[in-house]
Amino acid sequence: MAKIFREEDANLNVLSGKTVGIIGFGNLGRPVANNLRDSGIRTLIGLPHDETREHAREDGFEPQDIEKVIPRCHILILLIPDEVVPEVYLEKISPYLARGHLLVFASGYNIAFGFVEPPPFVDVGMIAPRTIGAAVRSRFLDGSGFYSFVGAGQDATGATLETLLALAKAMGSLRAGAIEMSMQQESQLDLFVQQAILPAFHHVMTTAADVLLEMGYPPEAVMMDLIISGEFKDYLSRASERGLLHAMRLSSLTGQYGIFSRLHRFKELKLEGLMEASLQDIRSGDFSVEWSREYENGYPRLTRLLRAQEQLTLWALEQDTLKRLQ
Repeated sequence: MAKIFREEDANLNVLSGKTVGIIGFGNLGRPVANNLRDSGIRTLIGLPHDETREHAREDGFEPQDIEKVIPRCHILILLIPDEVVPEVYLEKISPYLARGHLLVFASGYNIAFGFVEPPPFVDVGMIAPRTIGAAVRSRFLDGSGFYSFVGAGQDATGATLETLLALAKAMGSLRAGAIEMSMQQESQLDLFVQQAILPAFHHVMTTAADVLLEMGYPPEAVMMDLIISGEFKDYLSRASERGLLHAMRLSSLTGQYGIFSRLHRFKELKLEGLMEASLQDIRSGDFSVEWSREYENGYPRLTRLLRAQEQLTLWALEQDTLKRLQ
């Protein structure tokens, strides 16, 4: 079984006298930088562009070019988008790395699929929050913490995991708990959720809406019950606290009977085969190559796909209902 780390498993003294460089100050970089600083960790900000420098200054940091930050830091946490990391790493990080540096990624993606290949004399690790950036900050402030995956990808000094746990504690993650996982498994699991579970959920919701609208149910009622009421969010929230079966059993007896007596119908969808195909696409590296080409070409297919989604009548009905309820 995987190890689960909590606050007592980490020692902030490991970070004493060390400086952490945050590369990027966006959705995740900003909350991580503020959390580390509030935990007493000396934190510098390195940015590849000027767009977010004003935000960093507003928070009391003095952002600099990445090349100037690296020599002053012992630890570098890369918090820029996965597709941007290889270019930034090659041009602005790799030439300035020295023995003893620790490179920390918020996703195992670039290491797992070979887009970044650190030299053997540096440590490499991962702290991957399992929530959005805003929650990384808010759950630090309210004391609840956030879940994450942690893993040492390369241990040149023999202290990689120890340092990662200290960082995770300073970020606030160990208040909730961090599960040890390889960078390869983390990246595959993350992509699997995106490519197998969320598309299925999206398809189920849009199909349900189409069926109900065709059968004459009021659009406002359909949008309310499927999306706007937040019933599914509440259901998943209960599941995150006590487990999926517990959440199901909080439904009425009628609801429980309806759920469990109709489950077999949806086994005919051959979901297992579809999910296995998605996972194979991920593990083989085919998707990472496809996404790399998409990024290099300026996102042509993604642009077409988004435009096609925007044309669906369903989203206009959704927005109209939201406006009427305000």
